[in-house]
Order: sequence, then structure tokens, then C-alpha cells
Amino acid sequence: MSKVIVHSLFSEFDINLFKAGKHYRLYEKFGSHIITVDGVRGTYFSVWAPSAKSVSVIGDFNFWVEKEHQLHVRWDESGIWEGFIPDIGKGNIYKYKIHSHNNGIVTEKADPYARRCEHPPKTASVVWEDSYDWKDNEWMIKRKKNNAINAPFSVYEVHLGSWKRKIEEDRSLSYTELADELVSYVKEMNFTHVELMPIMEYPYDPSWGYQLTGYFAPTSRFGYPEEFKLLVDKLHQNDIGILLDWVPSHFPEDSHGLGFFDGSCLYEHPDKRKGYHPDWKSLIFNYERNEVKSFLISNAIFWLDQFHADGLRVDAVASMLFLDYSREDGEWEANQYGGRENLAAIEFMKELNKEIYISYPDVQTIAEESTSFPMVSKPAFLGGLGFGMKWMMGWMHDTLQYFSKEPIYRKHHQNDLTFSMTYAFTENFMLPLSHDEVVYGKRSIIGRMPGDEWQQFANLRLLYSYMFTHPGSNLLFMGAEFGQREEWNFQSSLDWHLLQYDYHSGIKKLITDLNSLYRNYPALYEKQFESDGFEWISYDDHENSVVAYIRKGNKDEETLIVACNFTPVPRSNYRIGLSAKGTLIPIFNSDEKMYGGTGDFRSKKILIEDEKWHYREYSAEIDIPPLGTLVFKIRS
Repeated sequence: MSKVIVHSLFSEFDINLFKAGKHYRLYEKFGSHIITVDGVRGTYFSVWAPSAKSVSVIGDFNFWVEKEHQLHVRWDESGIWEGFIPDIGKGNIYKYKIHSHNNGIVTEKADPYARRCEHPPKTASVVWEDSYDWKDNEWMIKRKKNNAINAPFSVYEVHLGSWKRKIEEDRSLSYTELADELVSYVKEMNFTHVELMPIMEYPYDPSWGYQLTGYFAPTSRFGYPEEFKLLVDKLHQNDIGILLDWVPSHFPEDSHGLGFFDGSCLYEHPDKRKGYHPDWKSLIFNYERNEVKSFLISNAIFWLDQFHADGLRVDAVASMLFLDYSREDGEWEANQYGGRENLAAIEFMKELNKEIYISYPDVQTIAEESTSFPMVSKPAFLGGLGFGMKWMMGWMHDTLQYFSKEPIYRKHHQNDLTFSMTYAFTENFMLPLSHDEVVYGKRSIIGRMPGDEWQQFANLRLLYSYMFTHPGSNLLFMGAEFGQREEWNFQSSLDWHLLQYDYHSGIKKLITDLNSLYRNYPALYEKQFESDGFEWISYDDHENSVVAYIRKGNKDEETLIVACNFTPVPRSNYRIGLSAKGTLIPIFNSDEKMYGGTGDFRSKKILIEDEKWHYREYSAEIDIPPLGTLVFKIRS
């Protein structure tokens, strides 16, 4: 049996950076690395376990017997155990067996930095290396433009395990199959980006991937790491960006995971008021510990570096920001200034975003944050958290609440619809209709729409048309793009058979065309986060439940006019005020027959008249279809 040879990939500089919380490429040092030492091929192992008195690598190569391959602790008090084991290579399965100084506790842990994990429910790490030949150079060169704040950003959110399944084999599609089917579908639908719910390894399917144990390993449920790279590569080759859900807020207590790693609270905060999440029954990272910050920031960088991700959607930011999140009085302790803000977590997020945008200025970080915490999407050097965008949860809540009401009552609630514009430009907002809105009895998006079948689908077309013409970028969860009737079930495929019905195929066509509209008209994206890119024409016609507004790009001739009718009563000869003479040219009508609409209110060119209206010098009369949206451009 080969013994452990003293060897290290760490320099003194690496150690100093690690201790200071400033090492952001720890995946190059920690974990298992196949290397050659003195002409002998084998694997170098390293793990952080400062409370350990011994650490053994156990695996299929030593019959899972400890002490056969004991790692050596470094002399510099870094708490790092390391060593080189000859003749161990790709595919070998292993864990770390740790004897702690803490009351003789013994743990068996998966490698926090493993590049591959066993297929759940198995829990060991796998020695792995892959040599992938990327073919996305064209995308990588131009992605700064494609991922820019003033570029179209329309996101299709996907749970890989349930997007589409092989029914006869009762399994999800593999990464390789998704590289064909998902990529071609997203391209057909004209989305600019895909967002994947967490694909890092996780043990428990009902967590949807939000309880991670393998932070550096794509889940083995769908294939090998290099096959996931193929999926990313294919998306890029088809001009589609990829965002990854990333979870630095909490982690599960599974025995093989990060919790109580070396017999001490190593990754989690030792104070349960800061280290345990009551909602998710999970552990919270200790953002006050430098080595933990290095671990998390290195993990974020890893997915951008090794897998060419175009951005990270950061989960549960609100839970990180506030010490009293989901806690009653007496269950939390104020910060040093007497406030409820988690100062260490705030500094961590600023540091995270600074490093990401320094190293990868052509990506985006997006915060799922539901509070009024200020400057989430403002640069860290200006005092913000430094995210590129933030989910607009208020818009989502108010808009869905408004649409759930019968149209006859909507005139009493128009403020729910228009209120978003009072704060729309305080952040770089993404409008989300995400997976969280179609689970736990909330019903599907179309299931929230009132009325008979025709009105439900008309309302859905109206909702999406309003969403895509509202300032901000967009996100839509899978299934919503064709009117999935059932709530999302992570164990089942989407109901693709619905596309045989005209109403559902009409919604799919509508989303395809809305994506095209959004991408092709700069007025909808060039100033999507700027107040001078939007102007109300009319927001106070409560009685008719009609709103009209202007979207503006960098050039005056790119201006668009949008009118929405939120009742099933057609609004004929409806006059709207305009600021210049010319002709209104219709470019979109949500009531078209191909979308499932009546087709009775065909838009036509309309001459702008010399009649003052809505405090403007000119005006025009338009016919707004029932539960419909019209979009016009202006020709001088």
C-alpha cells in the first residue's frame, strides 16, 4: 500500500491570503488534484480542519480503512492537512475521516472542494479531472455587450430535473441531451439567457438544489462535469447566456457535508442566533471568519472561471442581510451599533461583487432580495452591495395580486399596478415570475387569472405584454411560457402535451414574439434601468382600467408607445396624448388570433392629430382590444 508523501501546492503567500480571507482561487489548491511527483502519478489531497488531531483519506483504494493514508498537518497553524498518494487517480472514491481535538469527535466528510460527487443517495467524493476543449470563443469575446446593463436580458428559469423527462425510462434528460433539446428550445423562444436552479451537488431532491453539499461539483444526476461544460458551450455557441443559482446563505446538516466539519463549527457560525436558519432547518455560514469568506468567494469565481458561467443569481440575500430574519424578539442579537443588519454578511457581499467584477467585468450578479435595503445593485465603491441587478419582488407581488382580481373590481386597485413606477429606478430591477410563484398552493400563473378560459388566457397575454414593456429585465419560469396549468412538481416533466391546444401554443408564440420585440427595439432595453427611459401618458384612468406609457431609447426616433386595457371591454376611439406629430405604426398586438386573441381589433396606422390631450400638444385615437396590449412606434 502506497503511503502518503509530504507534498504541498500551497506557497507561503497562499497561506497568508487564505488566513486574511483574500484568496479567491482556493479550488486550485484545496481538494484532490491529479499530479506527478518525482515521476510518479498520483493524487494530492488537502483539506482545512484546524480542530483535527488526525485526518485520513479513506476510499475504495484502501477498503475505507483509516490510518492507511493519513495526511500531514502544515506547520504554519493554518489548519491545513495535505499529502500526495501515489497510484490514486481519476474515478477513485474517497472521504476524509477526521478525529477531532474536540471531545474525541470523529467525522467522515466529503471533500468540500471535490470536482465530482457520487450520484445521490451515495455521498462520497470522486477524484476527477477533465480536459474540455471549449468552442465558445466567439461568445466570450462579445459577451460584455450581451451581458451589459443596457442590453436585452430575458431569462428562462429552468429546473433541469423536471424541464423534460424520458417518460419511458422515468428519468431526467442528461446534460448531453439538454445540450440539444434545451438549447434548441431556448433559441426558438428568443430568450437571451437561461438561469439554472442550483446544479451544484445536493443530497435531497425536494430541496430543488438549494441545500448544497458539493459546492464545486455539478450534480452527477445528469452526467459528468465535462458534459455540463458541453451544455454551457452549446448555449454560448447559440448566443445564449447562462446564469447559475448560487447559495451562499445556508447549507444542510447532512453528516457528510460542511456542518461540524472537524468536530467544531468550522463553516457555520457557532452562535445559533447567527448560525442556524429556522425556516430551512439549515446552518448559516460564518461570514466573520476569513477562511469561510475565501471559500465562498473562491466558489463563486470557480463557476465563472471553470464553467464559463455568465453570471450568478444569489439566493436568499435578505436572509443574509438581517440578523432578525425570521426570528422573534430575543432570538437575535443586535450588531455593534444596535442595528439589525448583519455587518459581516454585508461586507462579504461587497467583497464578493468587487472580486467578481474585477476578474469578470463581462458577467452579472443578480440578488434575490425582497426588502427595501438600499443600493443593492449599486457599486460597492459608492456604498452599495455591488450586485448588477436585483429581483423586483414588489412588482411581482403587486402585479399578481392585481391580476387575480375580477376586472370589474380592478378600477379600485389600479395603484397596485402603477405603484412600481415610484421606485422602479432605485435599483437595476429584474422582473421575476419565478419557480417560487408556482408552488405550495399558490397555483400556476394562469391559474391565478380570473374568468372563463378565454379571459384567463387573455389576462395571461396581457400580463406578459405588460411585463415585457415595463422597465427592467425579465425572468420567466419554465412552463409559464405556454400556460402550464398545474403547479410545478420537481418530480414530473412539464405538461408539454398542452401545446397541441391553440390557447397554449398561442401563449408560446406570444412569448417568442415578446422576446423578439424586446430584443429588436432599443427603447425597451437601452434605458431599462434609467428614469428617462420611461414616461407616463396616463396612469389614472381608473374607471376604464387603462394605462398608457412611453418607452425611450437613446434616439428619439426609437420611442415606443404602449397602451394596456385591463378589462374585457374594448376601448374604441380611446384618445392618448402625444408630444410630437407623425404616424403611429403598430408593431405588437396581444389580441392577434395567432396568440389566441379575438383578431377583431386589427391595428392600423394612425395619424397623430393637432388636439391637446393628457397635457400634451397632440393626440391620437386608438382601439384597445379587450384585456389587450398595443405597442406602436412613431414615424415622423
